[in-house]
Amino acid sequence: MTPAFDRLRRHGAAGSVLDELAAYCAHPYAARSEPPVFPLPDEPHLERWRLYADDARREGPFPSLRRRFVQLRVPIAAGISADDAYRAATRTGRADEADRKFATGLALADPAGLQFELSATLAGTVPVITASTRADFERLVQAFTERNEPAKVPASMGACIVTGFNNWDRIAAHREAWARSQPGGGSDEAWKEEFARLVPQKALYQDRFIILSRGPYSHTAAQHAGLDDDDWRARSLVIRREHELTHYFTYRVFGLLRSHAADELLADFVGLVRAFGTYRGDLARRFLGLEAFPAFRAGGRLEGYRGTPALSDGAFDILMRMAHAAVINLEAMAVAEAGRFADLGEFAHLIYRLAMFPLDELAEDGLAARVRATL
Repeated sequence: MTPAFDRLRRHGAAGSVLDELAAYCAHPYAARSEPPVFPLPDEPHLERWRLYADDARREGPFPSLRRRFVQLRVPIAAGISADDAYRAATRTGRADEADRKFATGLALADPAGLQFELSATLAGTVPVITASTRADFERLVQAFTERNEPAKVPASMGACIVTGFNNWDRIAAHREAWARSQPGGGSDEAWKEEFARLVPQKALYQDRFIILSRGPYSHTAAQHAGLDDDDWRARSLVIRREHELTHYFTYRVFGLLRSHAADELLADFVGLVRAFGTYRGDLARRFLGLEAFPAFRAGGRLEGYRGTPALSDGAFDILMRMAHAAVINLEAMAVAEAGRFADLGEFAHLIYRLAMFPLDELAEDGLAARVRATL
């Protein structure tokens, strides 16, 4: 038997439950032969997004982004993604017909309340768009990830990573730069050849960014954080942003986005440290529904991470024990490594090393010493 099986047995797993949890805890993240330089360097799309940020400071975030992205210039409507004008705009960059047909544009409840910033994170600088209302958050998610279709946005979703977004504004800028290098500005036929060379180089036109909502994090009331409502809402936004950016970090470093208890523990760890300067284990337990452990509060986030196929009730009981033990271990580790929190590069290196630990190891006694040994 492997050490993982031994660890799971120590938490009470046996029989079929042991097999379930061994599969659940199988860990896809592995250290690189040469660790990345932290914080990670900015991705290529940031060069263009800095122009958007400059414009946003002058004219406001929504007008600036609306001018660049046709998704913000058309409404949310059933069947719109099959409309010829919409398809032409989003697949070829020809937005003029869409502008004529969808003159009303995307209707936000509070367009003036939209915020846009370039955040310095563990994953480099990341564009972050924050809606002031829940309705506007859902519309933005529908616009950027659902082709402006009125798809249901789960109530549990408070943040969204947009990946693989084809940015036709970047393609237009590439064409302008290319044309300046061509005799006579380059013909349409020559551009078709250049475009064919561009298509495989996705980093030159595909973007990644974050959309955030406001409101108390993980449906937790301010009183449970020991704060007034305004302070808790402000810190909730930081937790939500940094939580999502931790998923962005693992995506950049390991090429994976996971909805898994280990990843959620890690993302909440980063969010809490960035919001409070320290790890609040009491809040981490409450977010998961484990504040009255061994009892579980129905609706706690942990039940959303049972995996596919979903863990049996017996396996979920062990998952609760491991998650609770992991929070305790992360509290001790946070005390031991608190000196790394202030420097973004040092903190990123800590999270990189911590990401290598599967859930059963996070829950094993002595985590702080094992993390220190990897550093």
